[in-house]
Amino acid sequence: MTGPQEKKKGSFLRTTKTIAWAFFGVRKNSEYQKDLGRLNPFHVIAVGLVAALLFVVGLIALAHWAVQ
Repeated sequence: MTGPQEKKKGSFLRTTKTIAWAFFGVRKNSEYQKDLGRLNPFHVIAVGLVAALLFVVGLIALAHWAVQ
């Protein structure tokens, strides 16, 4: 039985979307408050690290392309 007091856990896809919006810096406060209780901290850390790694690799690739 799901009541208004019960919080559903967020999915990995939802976590990925949340981290993507956080990287762009556009996030509604109401959406942030909703996600605060739903997100799995391990998913947030994993997606954040992968996103940061992809960002750095992308910048390095762009720099190599610009130099050549």
